[in-house]
Amino acid sequence: LRFTCTVLLCLVAPVVVHSACGPTKYTPDWQSLMTRPLPSWFDKAKIGVFIHWGVFSVPSYKSEWYWWLLDGSKDPEVVAFHNKTYGAKFKYADFAPMFTAELFDPDAWAALFKKAGIRYVVLTSKHHEGFTNWCSPRSWNWNACDAGPHRDLVGDLTRSVRAAGLRMGLYHSIFEWFHPLFLEDKANGFRTRRYVDEVYFPEALEINRRYKPDLIWSDGDWNANSSVWRSPELLAWLYNEAPNCRDVLVNDRWGSDNPP
Repeated sequence: LRFTCTVLLCLVAPVVVHSACGPTKYTPDWQSLMTRPLPSWFDKAKIGVFIHWGVFSVPSYKSEWYWWLLDGSKDPEVVAFHNKTYGAKFKYADFAPMFTAELFDPDAWAALFKKAGIRYVVLTSKHHEGFTNWCSPRSWNWNACDAGPHRDLVGDLTRSVRAAGLRMGLYHSIFEWFHPLFLEDKANGFRTRRYVDEVYFPEALEINRRYKPDLIWSDGDWNANSSVWRSPELLAWLYNEAPNCRDVLVNDRWGSDNPP
């Protein structure tokens, strides 16, 4: 018997596959990250609205820094107002059940914004008090689903704003004034970073994956440099892999060295 073996040579042209995030791969360092061009939508969206909304909206005295002024710096005016209005034994956390958002109508808000000529909206997802306006699993019993409104404020407004044809952004605080893990890391001179690894960084990934904001307004960065907060790592992921990678825009508050 004779066996004949036929060998086929196939010449395959190389195929270049571009990521959905674009052809450029950004590395987690400021030299690379700063080369990313500004998303084109922002130049066209000339007017936006920034909404600070949280538990601090209940006392509505002085500013969103109420808790810090009350129990941190102990501002005399805030302490006097608080004791007179609510009593010395009334704790800041006691405001959470009062933050009901019973008049919140996200569709009406979005319609009003659009009528006013607003092109993008930025909502507080979490301020320095740590209360999250979404159902964060890392802020147990200190979020808008476990307490107060008992609804996902971030998700509800995001859907309404986008249905109205507007862009949606989120403010997100890096640190929390009184979080035990943050205070532990700070006491250690940030040689540890449990708060970043267990709370802040997972939260940042979560809000981008879940809500895909067009803008991230970072804040609360001044206690440590950007490497402690893992900011270059987060932004490289945001520009290279995140579901909102093409359109997302960020501000310049990512560490005490403040590279951007």
